[in-house]
Amino acid sequence: MTSLAVQFARHQRHAFSAAASKFSAASTSSIVAGATSSTSFASTTPTVASATRAFSTAINNLPRSSRTNAALSRHISTNSPSKQAAAAAAAQTATSVRPEPSPAFQQSPRTIAPLTSRYDANTLDESFVGMSGGAIFHEMMLRHDVKHVFGYPGGAILPVFDAIYNSKHFDFVLPRREDGAGHMAEGYARVTGKPGVILVTSGPGATNVITPMQDAMSDGTPLVVFCGQVATSAIGSDAFQEADVVGISRSCTKWNVMVKDIAELPRRINEAFKIATSGRPGPVLVDLPKDVTAGILRQAIPYSQTQPNMITNLPSRQVARNRRGASFQHSANMRSSEQDVLTSELQEAARLITIAKRPIIYAGQGILSSPDGPRLLAKLAKEHNIPVTTTLQGLGAFDELDPLSLHMLGMHGSAYANLAMQDADLIIALGARFDDRVTGRVDKFAPHARAAALENRGGIIHFEVMPKNINKVVQATCAIEGDVVANLGKLMPYIQGKGQSRTEWHDLIKTWKDAYPFTFEPSKEGELMKPQEVIEALDAQVADQKDNVIISTGVGQHQMWAAQHYRWRHPRTWVSSGGLGTMGFGLPSCIGAKVAAPEKIVVDIDGDASFSMTAMELATAAQYNIGVKVLVLNNEFQGMVVQWQDLFYEKRYSHTEMHNPDFVKLAESMGVKAIRCDSIKDLPAKMKEFIEYDNNKPILFEARITKNEHVYPFCPASAGLHELIVHPSLKPIPKRS
Repeated sequence: MTSLAVQFARHQRHAFSAAASKFSAASTSSIVAGATSSTSFASTTPTVASATRAFSTAINNLPRSSRTNAALSRHISTNSPSKQAAAAAAAQTATSVRPEPSPAFQQSPRTIAPLTSRYDANTLDESFVGMSGGAIFHEMMLRHDVKHVFGYPGGAILPVFDAIYNSKHFDFVLPRREDGAGHMAEGYARVTGKPGVILVTSGPGATNVITPMQDAMSDGTPLVVFCGQVATSAIGSDAFQEADVVGISRSCTKWNVMVKDIAELPRRINEAFKIATSGRPGPVLVDLPKDVTAGILRQAIPYSQTQPNMITNLPSRQVARNRRGASFQHSANMRSSEQDVLTSELQEAARLITIAKRPIIYAGQGILSSPDGPRLLAKLAKEHNIPVTTTLQGLGAFDELDPLSLHMLGMHGSAYANLAMQDADLIIALGARFDDRVTGRVDKFAPHARAAALENRGGIIHFEVMPKNINKVVQATCAIEGDVVANLGKLMPYIQGKGQSRTEWHDLIKTWKDAYPFTFEPSKEGELMKPQEVIEALDAQVADQKDNVIISTGVGQHQMWAAQHYRWRHPRTWVSSGGLGTMGFGLPSCIGAKVAAPEKIVVDIDGDASFSMTAMELATAAQYNIGVKVLVLNNEFQGMVVQWQDLFYEKRYSHTEMHNPDFVKLAESMGVKAIRCDSIKDLPAKMKEFIEYDNNKPILFEARITKNEHVYPFCPASAGLHELIVHPSLKPIPKRS
């Protein structure tokens, strides 16, 4: 039967192609809609009719008993009408196949008009017919309003790079390594709230983006990663630059997929953008075999698969129910039940807020998921006189110059924020997940709130979009699952007792603020500068334009000093690697942030060790005239590791000293202006020069700082938040039983 099946498929393919070329709109629609039959094709063209009748006769006349391949071949060869019809069809197809578009097809700028109405699932979109997979990729980026792409070319992804050659529809940024592209896309996404788009090749190109994807997964940053792959026929053969990137990336993406057919490419791209931004944002990966991106689409596909925000954008639960055959009425009942539970939880949360004596708001990155988040946060805090602390990634959600601000909490957070968390009878967690850097030793965390929960007068209210984060670390008294900002808006009308003074609570917090400020010993004449002095000089220089300044950081001591000594006043002005703690994040993320907001002042506060990991991206900034400002705090140490070696390993400095290049000369060799400062008396003038330098050109400022400075406060991993170590110049925090 094998030979017969092959012959039959070959003849049918020729016949179908001939029909499609002669009757393009009607016949293509019939094929995709699944309405094609021998009869319908027989009615469209005599040539196809002959082939169809001949093959129908041949199939019907075949005996049911098994035959040898030779006998089947002879049987087919005797059906000369079908053979002649197939030859005629093939000849017609050869002259009527739609030509491949010119590589420069996208050179004429145009705007994709938004759809004014929803299409039925079976309505077909013929706009992609005749396009290559690479051209379809380009078109889908337009439909998703992608303005910038970060990536690095290679053999397996060249069909896509050829299709976007000289595209005027979006800007492409070429880093010096693929992980640079990933972190650039992270910085871009953190500033805009839109997915950062990455385009890399197969094998090492794809694996080099694993760290940025895990970083984005940890911090809830939306990324859409497109990577090349060897042709589908070569998968599993250990081909050159082949890697199972779908398998490798499974644990560090929200979703990943390999596209195996060009017809599914638009749908997969739509799904990728949807999933990256839904719920808690995160990274997704789309693997693109070379034969898919180089192939030509020959058939129309439904509008529901080619247009963003159509059928593929149904809520995931609804899609799942529909696939199981559940009725819409059942779905409506489920939604009604869920809404009743939500309302009940909100009312209970409002009751606890109204009666609480010592409430505190603990705001994480989730409150920044909508522009309304910081506004509602401020409204809740000020109307009900509740102090606010934020996580590292929540910096900027609440104005730190407001008297209700407790600044950041956690391992290197303010002492008064940590003490307030321990003594609060009610913790209102907004888009935060109680990670280990915030809770300290969990069994010692928030004892007063836990006691209040048992007495039904307090506890922990947890607003969280990810169900798995609720009750994962600490038990919530009220669990408000879903969109954090939307649910916070729903909560507000239920709360009674506006204007409560809570005088005792605020007086206690004031004593902590007075006793345990962020502090350090200033440098003396002839000494190298203290890192805190450099951060405060930067803060003073931009104090009157904080809404126009974005700060990124690498990972290490400099990251914590930036969080502590810079006053954060506006949302989406802090870009840093929190959950994964990726050294080298600062400079590329700064480039991505500047690409997203070219009119703003964008500063990378970096340490010498972290900066050295991705310093080559200065060349990227120079190549594209991306006006980043890079502030390198150089103590020639891996400072945070050295601090732990000082405190817990008897000053055994195992492999933590850095032999750095001359950073000024390094920057200048890449075409970047650079300055240096090692004296506190020169710092204000140098900082002014740094900030006021041309905002469209990159500049590096090396600040040489003292070697042995520690970050205080510091809460050891095995301690409770009230057991943190404060600066030696301050009185130690009294021990508690």
